[in-house]
Amino acid sequence: MNFSFKKIIPHLLVLLAFVVASLIYFSPVLQGKQIFQSDIMLYNGMAEQQNQFRANTGEETYWTNSAFGGMPTYLLGAKYPNNYIKKLDLTLRFLPRPADYLFLYFLGFYILLLVLKVDFKLAALGALAFGFSTYLIILLGVGHNSKAHAIAYMPLVLSGILLTFQRKYVLGFLLTVIAMALEIVANHFQMTYYLLLLVIVLVIVYLVDAYKKQELPHFFKSIGILVVAVILSIGLNATGILATQEYVGESYRGKSELTINPDGSPKEVTNGLDKAYITEYSYGFWESFNLFIPRFMGGGTLENVGRDSNMYDAFISLGATPVQALNEVKQAPTYWGDQPIVEAPAYVGAVIIFLFVLGLFLVKGRLKWWLVGGVIMSWLLSLGKNFGLLTDVFIDYVPLYNKFRAVSSIQVILELCIPVLGIFALVRLFNDFEKKEVKLKALKYTIAITAGIALVFLLFKSSLFDFSGLRDGQYLQAYGQSFIDALKEDRKAIFNADTTRSLVLVLLSAGIIWLFLKEKLSEKLVVLAFAALIVFDLVSVDKRYVNNDDFVSAVQVQKPYQQSAADQEILKDNSHYRVYDLTTGDTRPSYFHNSLNGYTAARMKRFNELFDFYIRRNHLEVLNMLNTKYIIAPAENNQAQVFTNTDANGNAWFIESFKLVDNANEEILALDSLNTKKVGVINKTQFDDVSNKIYQVDSLASINLIDYKPNYLKYETNNINDGFAVFSENYYQQGWQAYIDGKEASHIRVNYVLRGMEIPGGTHTIEFKFDPQVVKTGSSIALGTSIIVVLLLLGGLFYQFKKDNENTSASA
Repeated sequence: MNFSFKKIIPHLLVLLAFVVASLIYFSPVLQGKQIFQSDIMLYNGMAEQQNQFRANTGEETYWTNSAFGGMPTYLLGAKYPNNYIKKLDLTLRFLPRPADYLFLYFLGFYILLLVLKVDFKLAALGALAFGFSTYLIILLGVGHNSKAHAIAYMPLVLSGILLTFQRKYVLGFLLTVIAMALEIVANHFQMTYYLLLLVIVLVIVYLVDAYKKQELPHFFKSIGILVVAVILSIGLNATGILATQEYVGESYRGKSELTINPDGSPKEVTNGLDKAYITEYSYGFWESFNLFIPRFMGGGTLENVGRDSNMYDAFISLGATPVQALNEVKQAPTYWGDQPIVEAPAYVGAVIIFLFVLGLFLVKGRLKWWLVGGVIMSWLLSLGKNFGLLTDVFIDYVPLYNKFRAVSSIQVILELCIPVLGIFALVRLFNDFEKKEVKLKALKYTIAITAGIALVFLLFKSSLFDFSGLRDGQYLQAYGQSFIDALKEDRKAIFNADTTRSLVLVLLSAGIIWLFLKEKLSEKLVVLAFAALIVFDLVSVDKRYVNNDDFVSAVQVQKPYQQSAADQEILKDNSHYRVYDLTTGDTRPSYFHNSLNGYTAARMKRFNELFDFYIRRNHLEVLNMLNTKYIIAPAENNQAQVFTNTDANGNAWFIESFKLVDNANEEILALDSLNTKKVGVINKTQFDDVSNKIYQVDSLASINLIDYKPNYLKYETNNINDGFAVFSENYYQQGWQAYIDGKEASHIRVNYVLRGMEIPGGTHTIEFKFDPQVVKTGSSIALGTSIIVVLLLLGGLFYQFKKDNENTSASA
């Protein structure tokens, strides 16, 4: 028992070091501050209504009216019953955010290297290299928390898979179940999809290796075990997966029924996102060198070039005061790559790239080919439209690939693979399997490649590049040629500085290895030297983009928006209505009101199309049918001003007739000239039981909303005739049930996005309840799977304990 504890002590110390490193990097969390993340501010605006509902009632709503006229909360942080794997995830993320995600980076990668039988000291070194990779830190700076979350669990999933292939079937199975469940609970399916692509590369490499070694039975046994593990991990997350799958067809990422654009031109019909949208963020070939040289293409879109820059002098010559010039150069457009916006370069590190190249020469076998294959696949796909030959094949033929945008983000795979091979270069360096001459030869080749690349760029930069950016034409028109010349000189200066920096780090890395091979340094000193180099290399770049200045008081994060005079004026109205804010493109209106605005990549498809066709151009009749009672618009003094729309149709109204159409194109185009107070548009091919009736609408007929919650609406109707009511609420078939006097009734889609139903004459109570069956079904599956997994865990632990005892007895 004491021996076992002694074996655990080094790992406990490493984990403690990870905790300390995470808290040191994000030290303001120790003062109670929180990092200001732009994307989280937007998310908080979207989620405020459901969060308040949960706080006030203790219940969960799976529908919010706060954005885009109403939508499910499945991708907005909905909490599901029996989601025990989420509780485990929260337990692992015990540190204050975002230190918790940095700790997960370290932890997962450390376990991966331990599973690959790397010494704990080198495993810790690799964890630092992975965790401090600039792109991973930038994700935490801007608030891409779910993406960071999913990336953090990738190494843990790979650990379970590799254990299984190492014939540790029980441990590999159990770890894969838990790790894959944690990966899914992170709720970033794009990153999980990229992980799947890397696993496919692994499986192909291991299949070839098993064939050569005549171990195919073991290979297929491992695959069978892993398939069962993945099925159980899906079961643990059944509610979220089923709900997302149900919603995705109705979301912006689903297939559109429209074949026309708002301007009438033909629309490209796809089963997912448009190719242009998918590949908008594509890495350029040259830009890929910022993995090795941080600001190879100027760094982020805007960088601070300081008082000593050419741009500062240019602003002074244009008549700016020193203070004005200094403020301008804090946001200098130094980036000259191909992407629209870049927060920071995806810098992996000159030191770890050096070790990776060394690993190409020293490391042999299936591990190397898997990692190299992952790097090549990731890099080629990250090029997007710049390597259309491959990208188009994936978009057109590879399942689900066209559901995701920003193809450049697949570089997370190479950012995972490169440190693994880099650390294995040190493993091979330290062992006695290779002769010293072989290691020296590998070192020479590595120096020639890495230092050579840096030298070529330094010597021939003017021949290779013109340092021109995509938006330089705009700056030319605004400031003149002298400004552009100054900007290019600053870009060259940045290029020189960071290329020289990488060259120096390469030479220092080479020097450490050379001294080791000459027996001037011990293994421990080599590890310590590389730890210092890697941390310096990465953290000094990370701090340029994510640092203590990004932290603010907790109140500013938790309450990101303050009521304006316009908000206060609107909130005096306690009735149910919608607000359309023309002064902003973010989620500020959603934080206070039931809004037509919002910000999410998972908005409802039909409402998004309605927005593009009509709302964006302030089509009054469409705003009326959405019960847009208040419009916030900029006044002459640039202050937000409230306009009351007295023509808004209200919460519900009786119409006189239908306009029946044959397809989605006709359905949406009919709204352009429709009197929505009297006529409703219905697609008769989808609701074929509707006949072209004429309804008598008595002047005394009424339908009033008497109770409202995000997931429940109650109306009272009074009409002497049978009538057809249109409700100013988004239609969503999966989950909304309608009732007349307590009895379930059918309702249909009207006016492209709204709900409508026929109501018999007389006085009635109409109710709409959002009680999705998918949540009930998923929760039952999650509960059953959780019980199975707990039993398997107990059984697996008992089996392992029994096996260890038998081995101990046999050895005695």
